[in-house]
Formats: sequence, C-alpha cells, structure tokens
Amino acid sequence: MSASIDYGNLMHDAMRGLIQRVLTRISEEGLPGAHHFFITFDTLHPDVELADWLSDRYPGEMTIVLQHWFDNLEVTDEGFSVTLNFGNSPEPLYIPYEAIKTFVDPSVEFGLRFETQDDESEDGDDDEEAPMEEMAEPDDEQPAHKDAEVVSLDSFRK
Repeated sequence: MSASIDYGNLMHDAMRGLIQRVLTRISEEGLPGAHHFFITFDTLHPDVELADWLSDRYPGEMTIVLQHWFDNLEVTDEGFSVTLNFGNSPEPLYIPYEAIKTFVDPSVEFGLRFETQDDESEDGDDDEEAPMEEMAEPDDEQPAHKDAEVVSLDSFRK
C-alpha cells in the first residue's frame, strides 16, 4: 500500500473522465448552442495518431478546434478519434486522453490544464503541484491566437 494518496493523478483521471463524457455527448447529440472546444495535445505521445505532415508541422504540441466542421467523432475509454479539415483536406486524428494538455470551452469560460509531473519535483512538497487550473476565455477578436489568462484554483482556496 502507498504511503500517501496521489491526489494529482486522481484529479487528472477525474478530469479525463469529464472530457470523455462531454465528447461522448457531443458525438451523440452534436454541439449545443455556442459551445466549442480548443484541445491542445502532445503530438509526441506514443499513442497519438496523425498524418506525418501534421506531426512535422506541429512538433511537440498541437491545438485543434471542434466547432463548425468535424466528422467521425468516436469516443472510447482511452481517447477519441475525429476527422478535421486542414485546408480542404480531411485528416483523421486519434488523441488519447493522456496526451491532452488543455481542454477549453471558451463559450462558457471553462478550461482544464493538465500539468506534467517532473521526476525532480518528487521532493514531497505537494504545494507546488497544480494538476488542474481554470482558464479564462480567450479574447473574442482572435481566440485561436491570443494566450488565455490562467487563474490558479489555489487563489480561491481558504
């Protein structure tokens, strides 16, 4: 039995489950209202599947938008696959939940950020770990190109 409870990984698992439930609903019912998602993921994750030209163009990280046009959204317990349009060229992608770095729905100012745990930070100081942060809505004028303001959940704790 472990000497402590790994709240960081438990929180990540819960948030990945939330993403799975949201995407499952979208795959069955479509996007309601103004909802849309910016999903940033690690293109170097071993289980990510994308065209070679996309991995060459986006080494390390890529952000996709599920909004106006997407097709074949299939959700599993491990990840999701979707076909997106890149310059009039439909491309299938597979993204495991473990590869997701951020999940943002700017229409309702909701966001999740998954922080990576460095081996060097295993000094037992749990205050430095921030498994999830809320992200504010990006600026309406250029939502895909402007950085979002990050607000730590720690600032709301008493």
